[in-house]
Amino acid sequence: MPSPGSQPSASRPLPALRLLPDGSRRVDYAAIVRLAWPLFVNAGMQAALNLTDTWFLGRLSTDALAAVGAVFFLVLVFVVFLGGVGNAVQTLSAQAFGAGSRPRAAGFAFNGLWGALLTAPAFAAVAFAGPWLLAPFQLPPGVNELALEYWFPRLLGGFLGTAQWALAGFFNGIGRTRVTLATALGVTLANAGLNQWFIFGLGWGVAGAAWATAAAQGLGAAVLTLALLAPGMQSGFRTRLLVRPRWRRLRTLFVLGIPMGMAATADLSGFAMFQLMLARLGALEAAASQVVMMLTSVAYMPAIGIALAGTTLVGQSIGAGDRDWAQRTGSATIRLAVIYMGGVSVALALGAPLLLPLFADAADPNAAALVELGTALMWIAAGYQVFDALNLGAAFCLRGAGDVRFAAVALLVLAWGVFVPTVHMLAFAPGQGLVDFLPQWGMGAKGAWLAALGYIILLGVAMFSRWLSGAWKRRLAL
Repeated sequence: MPSPGSQPSASRPLPALRLLPDGSRRVDYAAIVRLAWPLFVNAGMQAALNLTDTWFLGRLSTDALAAVGAVFFLVLVFVVFLGGVGNAVQTLSAQAFGAGSRPRAAGFAFNGLWGALLTAPAFAAVAFAGPWLLAPFQLPPGVNELALEYWFPRLLGGFLGTAQWALAGFFNGIGRTRVTLATALGVTLANAGLNQWFIFGLGWGVAGAAWATAAAQGLGAAVLTLALLAPGMQSGFRTRLLVRPRWRRLRTLFVLGIPMGMAATADLSGFAMFQLMLARLGALEAAASQVVMMLTSVAYMPAIGIALAGTTLVGQSIGAGDRDWAQRTGSATIRLAVIYMGGVSVALALGAPLLLPLFADAADPNAAALVELGTALMWIAAGYQVFDALNLGAAFCLRGAGDVRFAAVALLVLAWGVFVPTVHMLAFAPGQGLVDFLPQWGMGAKGAWLAALGYIILLGVAMFSRWLSGAWKRRLAL
């Protein structure tokens, strides 16, 4: 039996719907692919951006890679937590668009920009607090100095990334994913050019990579703002009448965005501790893990693009009043994510001996050891990709329904109740760890990555079970 309110009105067409001659409904996978492929490539551009930064840093030194690797996830903790307001725009715009209210959908885009501006002081405070925030981790002096060089500009410009996410979320939510793809391509190319200029041309070193990211994201936000104000958008969405902040909508963005940010923060903070603990083991372990993380982003970043299509499909279906259809289209995107990540992870593991040397200076005495360790870690990372696809696909579909609190709680419990303690127990030998009350088995970087494998398996099962339960269907449209 259809759930209450599951039948759409004639004026609210359902996304990815194919009607058969007998009147039965089928998911149109071709329509999903048309929606998802720009998001897929878009997210792949982010992976390319990360790999570009890693390649440039590798040209500096192993210590530079280790320094950025040590703080990479800790930086993202603050970026995604404060940037949650930007991510909430896609859910709200998709539901409004599905309900036939185009101006309301556009209104959330502008309020996302105002929300991003409100986060700027918080980003600045975290940027200046870097020395105090990193002090407890007791990084090696040379690594700590380089990490702080990266930290300050990356956090100071964090609000520009939030603005770009907010505007991209609007275009993704209304199904115009090619706009965000074109912007992402421009941002990736700009980042590469700015990396060369800032790191080597101006001699800014590690700090140059962070300034390049901030500048490229600012450029992306500017381009998307111009696209939002274009004449074609004005005629259909009345965008130029919606520039002023609407405090009720801004409040809704924060109410939804804060749990989104908390969920991502719980996960990323766990991985931040993961990398910081690896940095305590040594520069080699941290550098090898950073390269493996960036290479595996070729699997999970494009999969985020597929999952983002799920957010749009679920949100538009709920806006149109059909939650059963939301479940069918959401499940279809999860299947696509699993197929993609499973295949790419095996290819990456097989190709690791050829790929890893690209990220190490052949003259570096640690280059051969980095390749050997990184190859072993890549096979462990490949083991959890299918479960990470379940996690990403289900989480982003739940996001489209506005069901974000479960993910926040599940991630908090599993990341800090299971993942971080297990990393500490498996990685450190007695006397090496941050605390003494946990067992310490001294398996090094391989032990840390085995802990990551177990964590992702549990997380994938939890998120996919939540999606299958249908509990999110009881939520009212936002």
